[in-house]
Amino acid sequence: MITADYHMHTDFSSDSDASPESMAQGAVGKGMKQICITDHQDWDYPEDPSQFRIDMERYFPVLQKLREKMKDQILIGIGVEIGFQRHLGEYYRNFTASYPFDFVIGSTHVVEGKDPYNGVLFENRSDKEVYEQSFAETWENIRIIQDFDVLGHMDYIVRYGKHQARDYDWKNYSDLIDEILRWLIEHGKGIEMNMAGFKYGLGFCHPYPEIIRRYRELGGEIITVGSDAHRPEHIAFQYEDAGRILESCGFRYYTVFKDRKPEFLKIT
Repeated sequence: MITADYHMHTDFSSDSDASPESMAQGAVGKGMKQICITDHQDWDYPEDPSQFRIDMERYFPVLQKLREKMKDQILIGIGVEIGFQRHLGEYYRNFTASYPFDFVIGSTHVVEGKDPYNGVLFENRSDKEVYEQSFAETWENIRIIQDFDVLGHMDYIVRYGKHQARDYDWKNYSDLIDEILRWLIEHGKGIEMNMAGFKYGLGFCHPYPEIIRRYRELGGEIITVGSDAHRPEHIAFQYEDAGRILESCGFRYYTVFKDRKPEFLKIT
């Protein structure tokens, strides 16, 4: 059993209307012992640069107050999900150094300067081509933007393919994936098991479990578990399967963070 949800969004993110307290209360109702709120900071978002920017003057005061208010019910970490683009290395170095985050997820949300959500990226191209480009940009991004703790939802791009998982076989990109995983391990960084793939009807978590197993085979140890919830009802999504999936991939523990330092919890 997993009792920590380490990826969720509140109304500090442009794509959520849920208050931080409603998310924390939802997590308590789902039996979570701890959470980390990881709102979006996608600087220079190409669709609209004013979106996905956290109001940092309010973020920490609001979440610190909530953490204190609910300390007897649940542990609340204060995190962020930064959106990778290759030109943002210096920006994110300064950003992550400027605030006392507990945890930083780094994610590729934009490929070739486009958000895959609206489908434009897939026009006149096969899903396979776009998926490969996403992995290639992720490989570049992590070497430029090193100020993160875990790589978020590595095969996120599959959510938005024309045929989603039908044309997805991670082995087609195994060389790239191995490069990514080895770099993460060598630099003391982890991956996340993001359960939202089930919510999107893919039938698997992000990344695909065989990628998680490969990360473990290569010596990877740091893995967080998150729902990527934007509403309270999606917290701990499909968590009834989370521990089993992790164990099948060779893990006996999962990871939480405090002050950017990993702590390991047994899968109970």
